[in-house]
Amino acid sequence: MLTIDASLPSELAPLAWLVGEWEGTGVISYPLPSSDASASGDPVEIEFGQRMSFSHNGLGFLSYTAAAWRLDDESPIAAESGFWRLSRAQDPRDLGPGMLPADGTPIGSAADLEPLRREDGGFDIEASIVHPNGVSELYLGTAAGARIDLATDAVMRSPNAKEHSASTRMLGLVEGHLLWAWDIVALGTPLTSHASARLARVAESASDDDA
Repeated sequence: MLTIDASLPSELAPLAWLVGEWEGTGVISYPLPSSDASASGDPVEIEFGQRMSFSHNGLGFLSYTAAAWRLDDESPIAAESGFWRLSRAQDPRDLGPGMLPADGTPIGSAADLEPLRREDGGFDIEASIVHPNGVSELYLGTAAGARIDLATDAVMRSPNAKEHSASTRMLGLVEGHLLWAWDIVALGTPLTSHASARLARVAESASDDDA
């Protein structure tokens, strides 16, 4: 049974089911180009464990972290962090720019949220996700019930990052588990399935009052 944190801001209601700590396993399966000196053209196949966290500090965004490790030797293979929020026009009462504080609450109730609902019943959302390998992704998408669909609006790379130009992600709540799939355009390969996992909730996330 899903328990919603009473301190969760009203505008995060479409993302409420994500809040908490999740852990489980998944599979990476991605074809490397045969021109790669270390590749044969066969897909990379790796089983991994992952821990994922969504939390909040009472403001209008979720903080996100995830880390993954190989199941065969427990060596770390990936980490990412970022912020997820409703995609809406900014209001003078919102945070920023820079460290300028919020001056009120643009969406203080479910009634304030309702005009932002799409005709199909979902809500527009955005997620910014940063990777330690010099890649930053900005996703736009929709949250409809317990399903989220995202596609990159922009992928920024440092001069020495590996080629990675686009991504899509799908997340859903199925029988109490968080299922996700991540497709990427990278290393000369068009949009292709890259990784997926099934995670179970391990703890409810507390409000980040000390953040």
